Amino acid sequence: MAEALILDSEALNALANPGERGALALRMRAVLQIARDHSAVVRVPAPVLAEVCRSPKLDAAVNRVLGMKGIVVAELTERIARRAGHLLARARLASDHAVDAFVVATALDYPDSLIATGDVGDIERLAAGFKQVRTFRI
Repeated sequence: MAEALILDSEALNALANPGERGALALRMRAVLQIARDHSAVVRVPAPVLAEVCRSPKLDAAVNRVLGMKGIVVAELTERIARRAGHLLARARLASDHAVDAFVVATALDYPDSLIATGDVGDIERLAAGFKQVRTFRI
């Protein structure tokens, strides 16, 4: 297991809405348990919340996950934002991939990180060449 588990919007949604996500939710719960067993930090980059938060009623499930022990929202700092911009330019991706870039930029804060994602293609494109970042398709 990696030192850090980074959750993208699909991973967070799978944990927040297990009834709707079926097998994805089961995989995410297993990955989360393995992360906990190995004392890995679990982070949700703040921009991910822009993709999953839609209303107070719908946000309750996301808030429940964010309230779980060991899951922390990683703040969007200027350093992370600039790094994400550089990743987008390097991968020749437009700003509509910004949240994915913020996820990878957050993962790069750790010497060994695993990104749980439903969007492996874009995440791997942004993380190309960074051996400390691995992906896990949920």
